[in-house]
Amino acid sequence: MTSVAETEKPETETPAPFQRGDEIAPGYRVIEHMRRGADLDTYDAWSEARYCRCFLKAPRPDRVDDTYTIRRIRLEAKLLLSFTHPHLVRAYEFVEPADDHPAVLVLETLRGSTLDYLIDTGGRFATRDLAYLGQHLCAGLRYMHDQGYLHLDIKPGNIIANEGSARIIDLSLAKRPGRHRGGSGTPTAMAPEQIRGGVLGPAADVWGVGLVLYEAATGVHPFDVEETPEKDNSVSAEDDDLDYPQLDVRAPSVRKERRLPRSLADVIDRCLEPDPEQRPSLSELTAVLTDVTGDDRPQPPA
Repeated sequence: MTSVAETEKPETETPAPFQRGDEIAPGYRVIEHMRRGADLDTYDAWSEARYCRCFLKAPRPDRVDDTYTIRRIRLEAKLLLSFTHPHLVRAYEFVEPADDHPAVLVLETLRGSTLDYLIDTGGRFATRDLAYLGQHLCAGLRYMHDQGYLHLDIKPGNIIANEGSARIIDLSLAKRPGRHRGGSGTPTAMAPEQIRGGVLGPAADVWGVGLVLYEAATGVHPFDVEETPEKDNSVSAEDDDLDYPQLDVRAPSVRKERRLPRSLADVIDRCLEPDPEQRPSLSELTAVLTDVTGDDRPQPPA
């Protein structure tokens, strides 16, 4: 009798990532494979030139020849190698692909934890810490916008916090302001206009800051999407049969979950206005946050 195992076709196996000790690119040896996304693998690696650990991003073995994947990682490298800001992750080098290794983006290894981890394990941020967090995000994004790019994926998982300082990571979705097709991003984090497609401007990143501040203030997502898996942002959301509550309902007021200074609560609610024209500018948001901290220099809390 033929067994079930013999009659079933085996699933196509995804090529394994680089392993500990492998030289992923000249001068970089893998310490640990960190995460696999839809297009990219990330690694903790040792740099022989810098005598330190680095964080590497590289196309998955089955994506090394994918034009879209290479274009994304090359753009992120271009931006991060030209940007210099204390609230954006730094890039050290971009290693072009060759016959014996993939394209590799070399980033600094950040100390600390992702904001989503801190929210999950620590709960709500104190009011002043919340305002400092907002100041750091606004500073990094205002700098990006001045350089002519939107981030378009501001969410707790793309923020590393350490000793009171926040750093924005993952610029793989960055685009210039203008008209873009809809659905490219993280479904639970996209502004309504980013889902629908059309003209995107700084207001799309204001939405992201509002969403982050709402979650950091309350410990919950404003659209209650706990059962919606957060996908890798390299997958176009328009290809999936997903619900986007932000298209149908307004975010509930942050006051329903948390008592905050009125000016702070009001500006967080305005960041999540469905109409981008009704959201505050980053400079206006910064002014409110500065009133809360009492400090016009976004420093970490004591």
